[in-house]
Order: sequence, then C-alpha cells, then structure tokens
Amino acid sequence: MEWGLESAAVRRHRVGAERRDGRGATSLWEREAPAAQEPLVDACSGGARTRKRSAAGSGGASRAAGTGLSEARAALGLALYLLVLRTLVQLSLQQLVLRGAAGHHGEFDARQARDYLEHITSVGPRTTGSPENEILTVHYLLEQIKLIEVQSNSLHKITVDVQRPTGSFSIDFLGGFTSYYDNITNVVVKLEPRDGAQHAVLANCHFDSVANSPGASDDAVSCSVMLEVLRVLSASSEALHHAVIFLFNGAEENVLQASHGFITQHPWASLIRAFINLEAAGVGGKELVFQTGPENPWLVQAYVSTAKHPFASVVAQEVFQSGIIPSDTDFRIYRDFGNIPGIDLAFIENGYIYHTKYDTADRILTDSIQRAGDNILAVLKYLATSDTLVSSSEYRHGNMVFFDVLGLFVIAYPSRVGSIINCMVVMMVVLYLGKKLLQPKHKTANYTKDFFCGVGITLISWFTSLVTVLIIAVFISLIGQSLSWYNHFYVSVCLYGTAAAAKIIFIHTLAKRFYYVNASDQYLGEVFFDISLFVHCGSLIALTYGGFCSAFLSTVWVAFPLLTKLCVHKDFKQHGAQGKFIAFYLLGMFIPYLYALYLIWAVFEMFTPILGRSGSEIPPDVVLASILAGCTMILSSYFINFIYLAKSTKKTMLTLALVCTVTFLLVCSGTFFPYSSNPASPKPKRVFLQHMTRTFHDLDGNVAKRDSGIWINGFDYTGMSHVTPHIPEINDTIRAHCEENAPLCGFPWYLPVHFLIRKNWYLPAPEVSPRDPVHFRLVAKEQTPWDSIKLTFEATGPSHMSFYVRTHKGSTLSQWSLGNGTPVTSKGGDYFVFYSHGLQASAWQFWIEVQVLEEQPEGIVTVAIAAHYLSGEDKRSSQLDVLKEKFPDWTFPSAWVCTYDLFVF
Repeated sequence: MEWGLESAAVRRHRVGAERRDGRGATSLWEREAPAAQEPLVDACSGGARTRKRSAAGSGGASRAAGTGLSEARAALGLALYLLVLRTLVQLSLQQLVLRGAAGHHGEFDARQARDYLEHITSVGPRTTGSPENEILTVHYLLEQIKLIEVQSNSLHKITVDVQRPTGSFSIDFLGGFTSYYDNITNVVVKLEPRDGAQHAVLANCHFDSVANSPGASDDAVSCSVMLEVLRVLSASSEALHHAVIFLFNGAEENVLQASHGFITQHPWASLIRAFINLEAAGVGGKELVFQTGPENPWLVQAYVSTAKHPFASVVAQEVFQSGIIPSDTDFRIYRDFGNIPGIDLAFIENGYIYHTKYDTADRILTDSIQRAGDNILAVLKYLATSDTLVSSSEYRHGNMVFFDVLGLFVIAYPSRVGSIINCMVVMMVVLYLGKKLLQPKHKTANYTKDFFCGVGITLISWFTSLVTVLIIAVFISLIGQSLSWYNHFYVSVCLYGTAAAAKIIFIHTLAKRFYYVNASDQYLGEVFFDISLFVHCGSLIALTYGGFCSAFLSTVWVAFPLLTKLCVHKDFKQHGAQGKFIAFYLLGMFIPYLYALYLIWAVFEMFTPILGRSGSEIPPDVVLASILAGCTMILSSYFINFIYLAKSTKKTMLTLALVCTVTFLLVCSGTFFPYSSNPASPKPKRVFLQHMTRTFHDLDGNVAKRDSGIWINGFDYTGMSHVTPHIPEINDTIRAHCEENAPLCGFPWYLPVHFLIRKNWYLPAPEVSPRDPVHFRLVAKEQTPWDSIKLTFEATGPSHMSFYVRTHKGSTLSQWSLGNGTPVTSKGGDYFVFYSHGLQASAWQFWIEVQVLEEQPEGIVTVAIAAHYLSGEDKRSSQLDVLKEKFPDWTFPSAWVCTYDLFVF
C-alpha cells in the first residue's frame, strides 16, 4: 500500500499509537482505529469543515513534537549546506585558468598582451574624434601590426587597411534613435593563406573609450588580446584554410558606429561567414559567452569543442536579448546589418568601476587575459581551418541549449532535443503525481485536497513574501536610504532575503498549526515535496511552450529532485526524516542547488552594479528586493517540506526576524553608506556635469532666451542627497525644470536617456566660449510636389553633436535623409539624432520633410542642436574644474562643456 494514499483514519491513529506501542512505522501504517469528528477551519474554503481524527488527538501532537526533526539541527544543516555550495561556486569563479600560465612557442602569452594593454591605456581616455583615439592609438596599433608582420611565417599573408567610413542607421536601443557618423576610424587586418582565401572569420574589438575613462577593460584589453592572437596565428607553422579578419574599431562607444561602417562598406565584409565579438560589462574575471547565433548551432559547438576555459550560458543570452539590461554591443550590428552569425563575449565582474576613471590596466588580472586569449585563439584557429565555415548558411537551423558546469566544461544540445528531454521529464512527473491524484476517490480524497490546498498555501507564501520585501524596499526608498547595500551586498541579503524567508516559513507554520492539525509529519513532508515538484514542472511546461532554451533550468529542478525522491522513498517510509534520509536528500539536491547558486552569483554580479547607474526613475531597492525574493522562493522550494518535518520553526523565524529587524534599523539610521573610494575596491557614485550655454530662438530667428549653467545628472536613484552636505549649493532650489515647448525639455542630452533620468539640477554659471563653436543654419526651405515642406540644414562643430526634432500640432515628420529614410522617434515622441565625426570632417548636411496638415502661427517644427566637447581644451572650464574639486572622493564626476541652440521654423 502506498504511504501517501493511506486512509485518514490510519494516519491519525498512527500519530498517537507509535510512541505508546513502540512499534515500527510499517506495522503502524497497517492498523486502523475508530475515528472521531473534529471541527477544523478549512484554509482553502475559508469555512468550517470536519475531518476524521484519531481518538488520541492530543497524543498525536505530542508525538509529532517529540519525534520530529530538531529545529536547530535542521536550520544549521541547511545553512551549512548552502554555505558549502556557495564556497564551491566561489572557488570555481576564482579559478580563472585551469593550468599554468602559457608563454611557450605557439601559445598565447598574457605578458605580451599586458604590454599592449598598458601602452594603449597610457594615452588616457580615447573618445572618437580626439587625437588620442584617431592618431596616437591608431599609430600604436599600426606599429605593432607591422612588427607582427615582420615576424610572421611565410605561410601567411598579412594585409592592413585603415578605413574611415561615413554612414547612418537607426536603432531601437534606448527607446529608438538615429545615428550618423563621418570619417571615423577602423584599423582592419586580414591574415590569410599566402594564396588568398574566399571565406573569413571576423574578430572584433574597439579601442575607443567613453569620455574621462582609460577604458582598460572596455575595451583595450580585448584589442590587446587580439593583437597577441594575431601574433601567435601569424607566426604559426600551421596553414590556415580561411582568412581571419581582425577589426580594431574606433567608434563603438558612439553606439556601434564603427562596426556599422565596416560591415556595410568595407570590401572584406563580403568574405565574413562568422564573427567573435569581444566586449566588457565589468573589469576582469571570466569572459562570459552571453550571445550566440542567431541560430547556427555549429558556432556553439565550435566554442564547446575548443575553448580551454569555457564560461557560457544560454540563460545570459535570453536575459540580455530581453532588453532588461540597458546595454548593447557590436553583435547587434553584425547580426542585423551583416546577417552574420557570431559569438559575443564579455568580462562581467566588478561592474562598479566600468566606464569610470578606475577602469585601469592594473585592475585586470594577468590570468584573466590568459584565459580570454587561450579561448579566443583556440576558437579562431578552429574556425579558420573548419570546412563548416565555407557553407555556414547551410547549418543555420534552430537554436542551442548551452551552459557550462562550474567552468570545467560546456553541455550543449539542440533546442529541439531539449524540448524532447523536457517533455520526457514532464511525463515522469505526470506519472508520479497522477498515480497519487487519480486513484479511486475514497483512497485519495484527503491527499488530493491537501495537495491542492498546499499549492494554494505555497503560492500565498510566495506572494506575501514578495509583498513584504516590496513594502520594506518602498519604505527604504521613501526615507532616502536606497542603495545601502551597494557597497555592502550582504546587507541586502540580511534585509530582504531574511524577510522573504521568514515570511515563507511563517505562512507554512500557520498552515501546519491551524490547517493540517495533527497530520503526520511524514505525510506533510511528502505532500509538500510533491507540491514543489508540481510548481517547478509547471514552470518547465511554460518555458518549453514559450520556446525558451532556459527551460533546461526547470528540467534540472524537476529531474534530480524526482530521482532523489524515488531513491530515498523507501528509507523515508520506514524510518522517517532521520539522518540517513537527510544526507541522501541533500546529496540528491546537490546539482540543482549548486547550479542555481552559480547562476544567482552571475545575476547579482551583473545587476547589482547596473542598479547604481540605472537612472533616477527605477527604485533599485525594489528591483533588488524582487530578485532576492525570487531567489529565496527558488532556493526554499525543496526545503519547505522540512518546515513540516521539524518539531518547531519558532527559533528559526525569530532569528530571521531579528536579523531583518536589526538590519532594517541600521539601514534606516544610515549606518551603511552606499559608496566607497577604497582603492582596492572602489564603488563610486556616478555624476555627469555639463557646463552649457543655451540659446532659444523664436520663429523670426531672434534670441528669445539665453542662459548658462552647470547641468548636473546623478545616475542613480539617490540623486544629490549624499552630495549636498559636501556641496550645499547643489540642492532642490536649483532643480532643473522642463522647457515644455523644447525637444527633450531643452537640455543637451548626449543620448536619449531622458526617460530614465528625470531628476537633474541646473547650477547658474558664466557662459562657455568654445574655440570651435557650433554653426547651424537652414540651407533651403522648399515646397515639394506632394505638399510637404523640405528643410535642408548644415551643421559644423565638435566631434559629438546631438540633433533633436519636435513637430508642432498639425505637422508630421514624413521622411529625412538620415538612417533608412524613415524617421524614428525616441521615447516621448521627439526625434533624436546622434552625430559624431573623426579627427576631421566636412560640414554635415541633411534634410527633413514635414507634412503640414494644418498651418499654425507658431510654425511647423522646432529643432535643436547640442554640441558636446569631450576632448581637448574646449572640454574644460574653470567653473567645472572648481566644482569637480568639491565632489567627495567616493564620486566619479564626468565633466565636459556643451551648448544647446534651439530654432523654430
């Protein structure tokens, strides 16, 4: 007779009789006793109901308390179990290279790559259009490539080309905008067999950096790796079958402009059949494969079979491509404009200093460089000698499920195979649960009802847990203590993680106390294990139906627990929750919990730094609390049954509540400061300072308004609250107000992130006088045969400018000479054009066409142009320098000069 299907009378009798008779569990399950009726509140229906109870009712409760799991041992055991798993994950992450450093002939040498890196970063920030980027870095790259060519094997031929493309395209990144570039720089190297090649694989990096950052990780280290890979391949005595094209692009930080110029205009682009893109979202550590394809599973197989230190996850791919991470890479350009499959890799550790002054070469471990070089060299060598590359389009079918196991190896299989595996696992669960739920009604009535009520209780516990942490997060945000965990991550665990866990335990304790009165602990343990299995199986079905490759996670969380349950069922049936059962149970859960913690680390490694630069409109505590609540739900799912197996949960709940309360009080008192200037591990607050002069012209061309000031944007939710005590003049009295009739509120946004940053400050300051002022004029205004008005403009100015358009009531922007000819609006309805040029460029001429449905006295369109001086002497002003010096050392103020000119036509 299956234990889970025994009659209610049997299990009620067993509760009291086992201790009195001293009998074994097996004989007790075969006995029956007279039952009495006892009222009980039905937690599912909300009304009263009666259930059969053993005559020994109170004795049963005593038995349960006397023989259940020790609460202290259970809590301590689970805590130690998770701690051991977390330690294994940490050891895996710290083990960057699985063998000694290379450096032998024919192998990648990280020391040489580091030498390249230090030379590239020594010139300082390398913004597009600056001499540092266009002259010094380009000269150094060409010089090193020439030395590599001299040392190359006669089997190979090296050709170098410096491309300076001009072009335009539209992109839906950051709400949508259009990009225009002129005379930017690409350094392109083709390594091929002496007799030439008809096919090629591309390796891409970018040597430019954001303003005011040395850009060691983003992306000088990748270019250094590529130089060393080029040296090793060119010196090799092994012949290549195909060409390897190395693209050192000089305008990626200008939202992917240089890669677009290469793939749409360079003659070598037609040879490329696959690519590898090297990027960064952090500084050092392991480089993660976070995008592949589209489709082309052979590329994943190439990485799997050749990478020496694999680190890859289809979960990262689906999260990144969902758009919830406000970032993009050249991968998009090659995929969308070149229709080429590829692999996207990025360093993800320590994103706190990404795009700051702290992104220096000394912070990147040599082992990080070595592992990246080993992997890139192996994959490129494989692709350059592979027959698959020739006809890669024939292998374009389906997606791949892929994930590494603690960096030791990668498991990869086609998504259609994954769907079959998922369906087989679901069928196993259906058979397992169906055997219990579909038995004759008189045998399963109580089990079925207890099961579905338990599902409801579990969902209620999760929902109330989420609500609880969100209430705490909202309160913390309202009192101005957001990001208290930014410099002390475990504060968030002690605050939100403990609250979530305590609420889950509390709800289930109430259910055990008031709903499942006197029910056997083994029976409840069985029921709630089945419920967790059922919930994860539901997730597996949903993800598989949605076509997500990440469904393999749910497969792991269903298959291993089910196998564990089948293995320990007999021992559990005979002896209950004793030490042997717990040991085998935890051992069986080892793989799903270890891999879950491995992924959870990656989630927080990526998202925690991002929450410090995600703008003023997204409460970071709410986001982090939600993620922590979700992680707690997942990690607690197969431990919920321990709540019902344990004698009590009071001490556990009190401990969690105490930790949460103490942390809450400390956070509210401001004990944990969010930022740090610690040289070993800085976590700076990011602030943008733009000293600008604004000029507003009316319909007649006259100056209607002119002002100057330093426009201040904090890139996180706390605004200037922590800065004001150090710089009293930056307070709410100078909060910037929106110019309602001007595009983008009348401010010189560098990128269209106005919807993410609505809190900004405008400190009055003298006018700026750049030596290279912007010149903007209307060249022509003409009526078209199709009753629209075509306006042609000309602009000259610094290397970076932004152009904004807002149509008036009764007018629409029908077409323009930018992008593909179809105007793209940004969030809010205005049109945003990002412009940049190299060291020198001709005047920028373009036109827009406005369809006028109804004439308005205030004109048909308002346009504005912002000029950004990101390098050279024009970048600085004495007022900016003075203000920057006042900022505390735990901030990173990035400053430059700009102008904003508005016109009405």
